[in-house]
Amino acid sequence: MQKLTRADLFSLEQYSQKRSEFRQRVMAHKKPRRIALGAHLTLCFEDRLTMQYQIQEMLRVERIFEAAGIEEEIAAYNPLIPDGSNWKATLMIEYDDVEERHEALKKLVGIEDQVVLRIGNNPPIPCFPDEDIERSREEKTSAVHFMRWELSDDDRQALAAGEPIIAAVEHPEYPIAAHELSGESRQSLMADLDLGD
Repeated sequence: MQKLTRADLFSLEQYSQKRSEFRQRVMAHKKPRRIALGAHLTLCFEDRLTMQYQIQEMLRVERIFEAAGIEEEIAAYNPLIPDGSNWKATLMIEYDDVEERHEALKKLVGIEDQVVLRIGNNPPIPCFPDEDIERSREEKTSAVHFMRWELSDDDRQALAAGEPIIAAVEHPEYPIAAHELSGESRQSLMADLDLGD
């Protein structure tokens, strides 16, 4: 999947005019890419469009219009765009109550290593969480993690052959049994991969 450049972005003025329509398009695109894992974990699979939206919103909020600042934002978010052989996602741990969230983050240390994806009956896909910085400490984990799953040739062939995408969480404090992603989610995630002819 092609990375973003400044030429792919709207100016602040253009974005202010297009934002409502663009945001609706992105929200519709994100819907099948948001995977709920129980009541408190959500995987948001990222791609070029979701990252364009994220950058545009950052530029808007921070009022960034100089080339160097724009390039910094692009450099920060481009690594979350899939490379054709992987999926990339933001894992969010979400509790409305502040105290409940604080307690949960203490219990869920290491959960980023326990979110499992596999294709059909294939072995789990190797996952590489938080490659930029460590987000779990001994006493608590972060509410946000950045994940990369690197699919094998066998995984991609199984997907192309129609096998389902299975998700589970194996953390003892938050076990989620394996379940199959919807057809719409599967189709959206397949677009991130180079599956050949």
